[in-house]
Amino acid sequence: MNSIGTLLRLTTFGESHGVAMGGVLDGLPAGTRIDMEAVQRMIDRRRTGVDPLTSQRRETDIPEILSGITADGIALGTPIGFIFRNSDARSKDYGDLADHYRPNHADYTYDKKYGIRDYRGGGRASARETVNWVMGGALVAEWLKTSGISVEARLTQAGTAGYADPFRSMREDPEESVFEIEPAIENAMRDEVDAARRDRDSVGGRVSCVIRGVPAGVGNPVFDKLQARLAAAMMSLNAAKGFEYGLGAGSATNRGSDILDFFNEDFSPQPFATNFAGGILGGISTGMSVYFNVWFKPTPTISRPLPMPDKNGTLRDVKVEGRHDPCVAMRAPVIVEALAWLTIGDMLLTSGVGI
Repeated sequence: MNSIGTLLRLTTFGESHGVAMGGVLDGLPAGTRIDMEAVQRMIDRRRTGVDPLTSQRRETDIPEILSGITADGIALGTPIGFIFRNSDARSKDYGDLADHYRPNHADYTYDKKYGIRDYRGGGRASARETVNWVMGGALVAEWLKTSGISVEARLTQAGTAGYADPFRSMREDPEESVFEIEPAIENAMRDEVDAARRDRDSVGGRVSCVIRGVPAGVGNPVFDKLQARLAAAMMSLNAAKGFEYGLGAGSATNRGSDILDFFNEDFSPQPFATNFAGGILGGISTGMSVYFNVWFKPTPTISRPLPMPDKNGTLRDVKVEGRHDPCVAMRAPVIVEALAWLTIGDMLLTSGVGI
């Protein structure tokens, strides 16, 4: 599948070292005003080659709009086509991978499924693909922001450094809806990533996201729950290994009486006094902030010779020379935001909830 969404659908194409990445966003309401500067700012947040602790591949990542938006930035309601030209691919760095499989990558499984693969940078299994997702999410954000919906994601753990409970204040006091920022913790996370980079290794991480302003009633019971759609989107992310919403795994270590979200009198100033549920009950939004965590594994490509098999299973040490992130979670917040925008936008349309 190369598409996400139903009534609001993003379909993408392109390989990491191909001519271009691109996509078609279908279903964005006609008349939506698109601020391309705001779209570009969101795209720039995932760019490589900007932070010394991320991949040093340097792509301009300036979208070319092919259709669906007028010259003065108005969505026509027709499919919005766009491409990003690839200009800084170094396919020679991957020469040894034409006949070898990297551990913990999609090389082996792609070959088994298709009998062929694009080994240059991983082809469509590369995180280069996510520039399309950010573009789609940025366009949807231009529509939903006018209705008071917002999405914010942040890196909250890198390796062993990070925030113990980034959502505590949001849960216990729903009127408090901002992430805490402690310089010492932020620096510790960067130090952890830098130490892994210097060791020619990698670390995993956690990205935490809050969606504010979602009206009650978004989502469907049984098999099309809001949290299920969010989980499906987030688990499509490269290197994502876990998703939890609300109190998440912490629910297992509490008693029910400790994490009940009691109603406020007259449902004011919001329906519930607390938000342990994470803004979703029965698969349907409650009108409270929706929040969740996405957990990422360490980047499997590291700058060390590693034993890799060829198609016959013969092992030899191979060193991959490509440019890779020592912590993929560092650039993931804006991608998480984009997927959240795409999911919420589609769920609003499919749930029949007006905004």
